[in-house]
Amino acid sequence: MLEGKELILATKPYAREERAKSWLYTISTLLLLMLALTGTLVLPYLVLKIMSSILSGLLIVRMFVIYHDHQHHAILHKSWLAEAIMVTFGIYVLAPSSIWKRSHDYHHKHNSKLFSASIGSYPIITRKKFESITPAERRTYLFSRHPLTIAAGYLSMFMIGMCVQSFVSSPRKHLDSLLALIIHIGGSVAVAYFLGWESWLLFILIPFTIACGLGAYLFYAQHNFPGVTFNVNKEWCYDKAALLSSSYMVMNPVMKWFTGNIGYHHIHHLNARIPFYRLPEVMQKIPAMQRVKTTSLGFRDVCACFRLKVWDPEQNRMISLREVRTIRRAQLRRERDPAIVAG
Repeated sequence: MLEGKELILATKPYAREERAKSWLYTISTLLLLMLALTGTLVLPYLVLKIMSSILSGLLIVRMFVIYHDHQHHAILHKSWLAEAIMVTFGIYVLAPSSIWKRSHDYHHKHNSKLFSASIGSYPIITRKKFESITPAERRTYLFSRHPLTIAAGYLSMFMIGMCVQSFVSSPRKHLDSLLALIIHIGGSVAVAYFLGWESWLLFILIPFTIACGLGAYLFYAQHNFPGVTFNVNKEWCYDKAALLSSSYMVMNPVMKWFTGNIGYHHIHHLNARIPFYRLPEVMQKIPAMQRVKTTSLGFRDVCACFRLKVWDPEQNRMISLREVRTIRRAQLRRERDPAIVAG
């Protein structure tokens, strides 16, 4: 079974795009997205408009994965036309390239490291750290990982996280974040004023809520799932971080298509230059890629991922708040009754 550097080298032959296929998937997805968005405004029946609105949200997810691959230079690299399309899409989807690439590259280089900045990923702290911080800091930490915060990714992750915070932190570096906000808010006001609140709901709110909420959850669950491992920085290893700290998210063929195979996340983290449409091929042909931890979009798996709150080095796993309280009560009993420790 391949591992380490040999495993990474085994993925290199797949880190080559088929240019025609990259363009086909990019243009077809864009056209479908534009058609679906147009349908939210012009279709004759409300039920058809709603279906178009939902479809638009899912197509934004697929186009985002294509944008994400372009930012990794996995597809359409050095194409001025592709660059123009992707920069425009990044602004449209409230993930402008300046902040997305910087934060996402950091995430790839530090995935599953404890005690590193939580740039481009959800924060992780140890059980002891969680117990030592102030109640206000605990609430802030738990709020960032709360299901409602993730479901509201349109506001929390994209509008505030990607745009507002990036521009406030460094206005010169992230002017495109301000531009994205101005265009998005201005466009929303224009749609509501000229076409009405129903058009704004179907053309903007529903698609972005679906796309950003699903995107935020995928990003969360792919690194916060039962069985995930985290390491202190000196014990961190790139290939193990990819295989042990990134999940394979099992999906049906329809959701695989809409999510651009992003469920093969362990392979993507091992080699981010592999185009999204070649990830299933890697899974099939390299046996080591098949022996990984999985999750899914099923209700039970979603609940299992959301229950995980802090890392417990003593158990070498993520634990829930209930387990944190149970461990804390046991510690207090031992402190009050030395006989328990002796026993």
